[in-house]
Amino acid sequence: MHEGSGMFDSVEAVEKSLGEQSYICDRKIATVVFLAGRLEKPVLVEGPAGVGKTELAKAVAAATGRDLIRLQCYEGLDEAKALYEWEYSKQLLYTQILKERFTEVMADATTLAEAAERVGREDSVFFSEHFLVARPLLNAITAEEPTLLLVDEVDKSDPEFEAFLLEVLSDFQVTVPEIGTISATHKPLVFLTSNNARELSDALKRRCLHLFIDYPSEELEGRILETKVPGVNARLIQDLVRMMHRLRELDLKKAPSISETLDWARALLALNAKELDEDLVKQTLNVILKYEGDVRKAEGELGKLLARKAEEAKVQAGARTPVAVATSAKKGALH
Repeated sequence: MHEGSGMFDSVEAVEKSLGEQSYICDRKIATVVFLAGRLEKPVLVEGPAGVGKTELAKAVAAATGRDLIRLQCYEGLDEAKALYEWEYSKQLLYTQILKERFTEVMADATTLAEAAERVGREDSVFFSEHFLVARPLLNAITAEEPTLLLVDEVDKSDPEFEAFLLEVLSDFQVTVPEIGTISATHKPLVFLTSNNARELSDALKRRCLHLFIDYPSEELEGRILETKVPGVNARLIQDLVRMMHRLRELDLKKAPSISETLDWARALLALNAKELDEDLVKQTLNVILKYEGDVRKAEGELGKLLARKAEEAKVQAGARTPVAVATSAKKGALH
């Protein structure tokens, strides 16, 4: 990384630094992260839920020594919740405290209009930074040190908010009518995540580097398991990864992601499992599948999955008999 900049010198440095944060990534992810720093462009990270989009932002923040500022998006999110709002209760309290002073200011006013004008002159007292409540976007802009701004699940926000967000990300400055324009002291590194709940605008996509994180390969998922769940033996890791990849081929309402793989591994570790077998898979499917219909479908396909693995084992074994292969498949789900 550049000395003092908190950014990376190379793609290899990204892979190494994120690995030190227990985030195992491939070359594509590392390249986009590297370019985001060099080009100072936001990154729009899309992909299925649970593949590590939010974790990537957290890992980059930790690796670069930046504070993470997170804006969680939802339907109905508006500027007040994302940017700033006035602390009305505090303003009211100060009004009560300064009541006598206001009486003095308006004492010789002859008309209501004149009294209102005199009170209006005191606006700067009540609409100042003292009463301003900064929300995530303003915090990221006014931070004294470089930060990482995570706009999580931006696809859940309304198109109107997306347009507002695009304006902020274009200039990294905001205008507070009562105070003036506030510009970023340090331009934050920005990550936006999306689960594709709705199509995002072309304007936002043009502004960002695009990164799609899919389900990991078997090799990468195995490495993630080794890193995240120490204590799981190599055979169980192989079983888990192969079973997860076969389950993802089924037509499920919600396919299990890497987060479910980790949950399953921790559950099996708690059960002192050394390998998967048919009974153990059925007993723990609810850990990785979140809908009863998916569980039933997976149970119905389990026999086919085992038979498929048996055929693969038969081809690999060569000299083994069909009976031996079938027996082995029944004993271990993936062996």
